[in-house]
Order: sequence, then structure tokens, then C-alpha cells
Amino acid sequence: MKQMNSAKVLFAKLTVGALLLATAAAYAGANTSSPAGTWIWTTPGRNGGPDRTNTLTLKVENSNVTGKISAPGRGGRQTSTDISDAKVTDGTLTFNVVRERNGNSMTNKFSGKIEGDTITGKMEFTRNGDTQSRDWTATRSTAAAAPASSDSK
Repeated sequence: MKQMNSAKVLFAKLTVGALLLATAAAYAGANTSSPAGTWIWTTPGRNGGPDRTNTLTLKVENSNVTGKISAPGRGGRQTSTDISDAKVTDGTLTFNVVRERNGNSMTNKFSGKIEGDTITGKMEFTRNGDTQSRDWTATRSTAAAAPASSDSK
């Protein structure tokens, strides 16, 4: 009888341990696809000029994704623009960047798959009536602590 109780206790401990490990692994996997943080990538400069560094800062609050993108503008002056329509669906981040210039509105549509500390995707825009796209790959910055997600999922 004592052996049977010991076996039941051991089984219960192993079951609880396995559940804890599975829960921790699921939680860790869910966090790797969180967009929260600061993301950096470079694009080639215009007309052979120096590369341009882009910085995307994202926050997640109650499943809402918000943020800003900063990039060098004309003359090298850093500009910061709010993103719009941001969301994450099945590990893919999508958002728009709308800029105004000389009374014209230009929209860049970003989409990218989040895998750990990397986002890889495409940015679409319209130039002279033609839709064009560019690849982009951003890396999560480890220089500053990423803002915590307060997502209630």
C-alpha cells in the first residue's frame, strides 16, 4: 500500500512539473512574438549617400499596438511620425506610416513576421502612380529595456 501511495505522489509531482514546464514554454513562445520594444533597421541612402537608420518604437497595451517611427528626413534632420492601424495577427505585424508634404499625403504600408528579436517583411508605397515595395528587416534593440506589454491575454 505504501508503494502505491508513493507511486501516486511521484506521478502527481511529475504531472505538475510537466504542466509548469509546458506553461512556461507557451508563455515564453508568446512573448517572442510581442512587438513591444525598439526596432532598428537601415536603408540605403539616396543617390549613393550614407545609409539611413530607422527606429520603430512600439508599445502594446490591452492588445492595442501603438508607436512611432523615426528616420532621417531631407537634409539629415531626424523626423518622428506616429504609426496608424497597427496590429499583430498570427505573429505578423502590420502598420501604416502617413506623411504629409507640400499638401500631399503619402502612406507607407508595413508588414512583417515577428520571429524572436527580428521582424522581416515588406514596405509598400506608391510613387508616380505605381505601387512599389521594399524588403525590410528590423532587429530589436537591446540597448534600452523594451517596454513591458500589459496585454491581458
